[in-house]
Amino acid sequence: MQALLVLYDMQTTFFKKAIDGISDEDAHNRLHTKANHIAWLTGTLVEQRFHIARDFGSDLKQSGDELFKNNQGIKDNVMYPALAQYKADWEIVSPVSREAFLKITDEKLDSIIDMGGMKMSFYDLIAFTVYREANCIGQIALWRRLLGYEAMKYD
Repeated sequence: MQALLVLYDMQTTFFKKAIDGISDEDAHNRLHTKANHIAWLTGTLVEQRFHIARDFGSDLKQSGDELFKNNQGIKDNVMYPALAQYKADWEIVSPVSREAFLKITDEKLDSIIDMGGMKMSFYDLIAFTVYREANCIGQIALWRRLLGYEAMKYD
């Protein structure tokens, strides 16, 4: 879990750097493609952390909960919440999820999650979640450049 926690902490910071300075208009720009735009990528990242927090008993929900619950894909012609709202939600949920990771038991890590046709251990779910965060943050970083913004800063 220690290695996953290090990545989790990095991504907590990288997320905020990835969306820094992007306008809400640009966050919805798909550049005439069917690719997931920044607003959706950001919202799904936030939802993922809230989902983990709920797996540990939290009743917290993000501002765009209705747009993301049950792993909904991107919707055309929908205005997703502002990036500032996602950032505020991220700052609420991140310490809650982190604290849960610090207190997790081996029994919980070994427990099996049924994801409707696919089963995995809770540890595997956390590992996949941390991997997916890095993947989505990378997509947002690419969108920054495609939309004419400076590259994401790591300092």
